[in-house]
Amino acid sequence: MSGVRIIGVGSVNLDLVAACDRLPAPGETVTGARFAKYPGGKGANQALAARRLGAVVSMIARVGKDAHAEAALALLREDGVDLSHLVVDEEAATGVALIAVDAEGENQIVVASGANGKLEPRDVEGVGPADAVLCQLEVPVAAVEAASRIDTKLFAINLAPALPVPAGLLERADLLIVNEGEAEFYGDALYRGEGMVAKTLGREGAVLYRAGKEVARMPVYAVPVIDTVGAGDTFCGALAVALAEGMEEGAALRFASGAAALAVTKEGAQPSLPWRKDVEAFLQDKA
Repeated sequence: MSGVRIIGVGSVNLDLVAACDRLPAPGETVTGARFAKYPGGKGANQALAARRLGAVVSMIARVGKDAHAEAALALLREDGVDLSHLVVDEEAATGVALIAVDAEGENQIVVASGANGKLEPRDVEGVGPADAVLCQLEVPVAAVEAASRIDTKLFAINLAPALPVPAGLLERADLLIVNEGEAEFYGDALYRGEGMVAKTLGREGAVLYRAGKEVARMPVYAVPVIDTVGAGDTFCGALAVALAEGMEEGAALRFASGAAALAVTKEGAQPSLPWRKDVEAFLQDKA
């Protein structure tokens, strides 16, 4: 275990997953699916990924006072993520994601945010310090701005889902993580600061920029694809851990890409998150 301390600020959901042969077209019903429930939410996924990859992790989030909350938090508790800063909302429900996954691992996701949408700056203030702070945009931007003021060496935002955010927040970030669609949404605004930008390119791998200049690139690892849900979150958590540990940029991108590759080989966002020893063995095999 690396021992770097990471604070995750973000969403907690319960994923309701239907695995089917193909995804439905608009207005179409597809039958014969297999149903399962998994803990999820980008914030929780990334926090758990960082924990399994060796970090000491604290999670700042909101859940509802309902039956879904414990199921959504189960793996975080089991694997030792600190939940002492968790807020239980008396009115809003725990977030739920409705996910359809086809035989090729592609997915469609609809999220009912619930308590995630009520995370407040006061829930974040007074926490820290940390080696890294990792946020996403499934919680209010005001909470992410509050997280940017935590005493940390690495402030990272996964800009998902793509939403308008203050330019100053982007410029303050030490690391921004986007996929191709999110990169198109934010455009040149991603590169106005002095920090790093990691862009995932699907089947083309991933690239890392610093101050607008490419510093590392990784092709995608060829692995059997079972379920892509959670792979992006694994990449985010792994990259934050690697950079917080002081890995060189190319090595950090390779570590994150290897972890994400392993995540697509199993079902479920959180059950698929790999452990450090498995990532290291995978990368050793690919060396």
